[in-house]
Amino acid sequence: FVHFSAIASDGFRTLAEGQEVTFDVEDGAKGPTAVNVQT
Repeated sequence: FVHFSAIASDGFRTLAEGQEVTFDVEDGAKGPTAVNVQT
């Protein structure tokens, strides 16, 4: 899972299907979640 606030970008934060990204994983309240998402 990734929340839009985890995307490290200025302005409108969006991801496209198939877009390559790097990220770290942290344990969230509902399980693993992506953080520090870089495009």
